[in-house]
Amino acid sequence: MAGLKLDPFAQRRLLDLAAADQALGSARHRRQALPELAVIEAGTEKATALRGEALLAETEVADLKRAMNKLELEIDQVRGRARRDADRLASGSASAKELENLQHEIESLTRRQGVLEDEELELMEQREEAEVGLTALHKAEAELKAELDAASARRDEAFAEIDAEASRQEEKRRAVSEGLPAEVLALYNRIHDSGKIAAAQLAGARCGACRIEIDRTALSEIRAVPVDGIARCSECGAILIRS
Repeated sequence: MAGLKLDPFAQRRLLDLAAADQALGSARHRRQALPELAVIEAGTEKATALRGEALLAETEVADLKRAMNKLELEIDQVRGRARRDADRLASGSASAKELENLQHEIESLTRRQGVLEDEELELMEQREEAEVGLTALHKAEAELKAELDAASARRDEAFAEIDAEASRQEEKRRAVSEGLPAEVLALYNRIHDSGKIAAAQLAGARCGACRIEIDRTALSEIRAVPVDGIARCSECGAILIRS
C-alpha cells in the first residue's frame, strides 16, 4: 500500500473519520457498561428467587388454611354429636345403660374437642406466622419491582441518548467517507477492524494513535513519503497525518 496517494487536505478527513469511530466505540462501550444493566441483572435474579420463596410461602398458607378448614369441620362434627348426646341425656328417654354410655361418650367428645381446639390454635399460630412471612415477601417483591422499573427507565433513557449520539456519529462517518478513494478507505477500515486507531496526527516524533515515540530511522522514512502519499506508524500501523 506504499503507493497509495491522497491529497494532504483530504488526508485530514481521516482524522474526522477516526474521531467518529472513536466516538462510536465509546458509545458502544457506554451502552454495554451502563451501571443499570448490572442492577437489572442482579435485581432480576433476586426477583426470581423472591418469587420462588413467595410461591412456597403461598403454598404453605394455603395448606394451613385447608388444614384449619378440615379441623374446624371436625370440631363442628364433634360439637354437634356432643350436643345431640346432651339433648338425649336431658330428655330422660334413655335407659340407665344408655345414660351411662352417653355420659362416657360426652366426656370422650369433650376431651376430643379440647385436643382438636388445641390443634386449631396451633394451626392458627402457624398460619399467622406464615402470613406475616408472606406479607414480608410480597412487600420485598413490590419494592424490588419498583427498583427494577426505575433502573429500566434510567437504562432506556441512557440507551436513547447513546443511540442518538451513535446515529449522529454514523451519519458523520458516512459523510466523511464519501469521496475518499476506495483503496485508502479499505486500508483505513482494515486497520480499524483490527481493533486499532486507524488514523492519527503525527506530533513531532509521536504517533497520536499508539502514543509511542517513533525511532529516527522510521521517522526519516515517514518524512520521505511524498506529501500526497500515505504514511503509516512503524509501531501500530496507523495512517499518520502529517502537518
